[in-house]
Amino acid sequence: MKKIELNPIGVIHTPFKEPKGVPIQPKSSSGTRGTIELFPEYIAGLTDLDGFSHIILLYFMHLTKGFKLTVTPFLDDKPRGLFATRAPHRPCSIGLSIVRLDRIEENVLWISNVDMVEGTPLLDIKPYVPPFEDITDIRIGWLEGKAQKAKGHRADERFL
Repeated sequence: MKKIELNPIGVIHTPFKEPKGVPIQPKSSSGTRGTIELFPEYIAGLTDLDGFSHIILLYFMHLTKGFKLTVTPFLDDKPRGLFATRAPHRPCSIGLSIVRLDRIEENVLWISNVDMVEGTPLLDIKPYVPPFEDITDIRIGWLEGKAQKAKGHRADERFL
């Protein structure tokens, strides 16, 4: 397979200067604000986005180095398969977060519930549309009984 090259469309700005202490999911970061500085050539793509309350961000976790296929995730003390976790060290280091879109001013998007590090390269923005995600009969594997503990949980040094 060919190598894939991705180019950022902007930069995410947050109050988190390093990975340690970053909320582990947007739910853990309720109300924490940030901005997205979209590169000027992409401004036209923001047309009509202001009608959505939440957006999906795809980004490159630029401070992660390497990965292991077995990790001990933040909400557990047992080693798990990497792809059964949301651990940040991944073969392609792509992150996904659903954040609140507060407002748009030219090429700056004001967002809430950020869970990424300052200076994170943004790869894409998509509107969050709950009816499109209406999935029933959900199982959450080893996270059963643990997922509710994510609120307020912050990253420690295990993935530095």
